[in-house]
Amino acid sequence: MNAQNVGELAMIKSLLEGNGIAYVVHGEHVSSLYPGVPFLGSRVLVEESELARADTLLRWLRLSIREAV
Repeated sequence: MNAQNVGELAMIKSLLEGNGIAYVVHGEHVSSLYPGVPFLGSRVLVEESELARADTLLRWLRLSIREAV
């Protein structure tokens, strides 16, 4: 899952932490270097076994999360 800005990333992290889903953020501070550049977003990685649950929670929030290809 990709977060496009620091606000979106904070919401994702909070939701995952609050539901006990372990995650790793790749490129967490990159978007703060060049704000507004969409291809420099952060990637949130979760265990494959938690992917469906994380996806359901994020869809519930109706964020503009895009799954990494």
